[in-house]
Amino acid sequence: MFQLTPDQTATLKDWFLPDRPGPLVGLHVIRTGNGACFVDRWPDPRAVAVETAGNYSLAGDPDVLKPADLQCRISGFVEAPEQFVPLLRATFSGLRVWDRVILDLRGRPRFARQRGSLVRRLAPTDTHHLWGLGPEAAWIAKTWGGPPGLASSGCAWGAFAEDGRLVSVACTFFVGESYEDIGVVTEPEFRGQELALACAGALCEDVQDRKRWPSWTTSPDNIASLRVAEKLGFSVRRRDCLYVVGIPIPEPARPRAA
Repeated sequence: MFQLTPDQTATLKDWFLPDRPGPLVGLHVIRTGNGACFVDRWPDPRAVAVETAGNYSLAGDPDVLKPADLQCRISGFVEAPEQFVPLLRATFSGLRVWDRVILDLRGRPRFARQRGSLVRRLAPTDTHHLWGLGPEAAWIAKTWGGPPGLASSGCAWGAFAEDGRLVSVACTFFVGESYEDIGVVTEPEFRGQELALACAGALCEDVQDRKRWPSWTTSPDNIASLRVAEKLGFSVRRRDCLYVVGIPIPEPARPRAA
């Protein structure tokens, strides 16, 4: 497969429209420049693979691809139509399926501002705070190219502890045309304080002010994530799956110890 330039990738926007709640890999790559796009040929591609930070999306005709086209290019989470599954199984012997629940928010979010915690939109000067997140939370910045990109995006809200430490973040993980799919993390010792709820609620208001719909993607066993989404007012739109290649399936965040 051939890697496209950002300008060439932008011409494929219609391949990913209309967007819907859930992963928005292709549009995120086009809109932010974070990621890469590969095609079977140029011009007039017949199959497309887009990637950002280990998240992949396949589109087009799988019959024009061979296992060798994907074998060294994919390690992570793959969104793909059903017709690509035989190719994925032929290419990756350890292919696994990760069930997902996709929700969206049509009304204004339901949440209360936190007392005793500073919750605000992150700015470029917060880059060092994002670098300071622990290993369980560091993934939150990866689809923006890392902490500098997320801090400068205008698409993240954070909660700060009394000592000034950033302890919870909600951000647009994938930005599309009509939807923004959001991600949320909280440092383990600060879970159970509704900080994620406050950050995600403020982010959802921002998304709606940008004339887009917030969406929320999680796994059916991630009870804590589903509970936050439900409190905010999200409703289930569909159940889907991702195909996982070469990495472990993430486990739900553990609740704070009593």
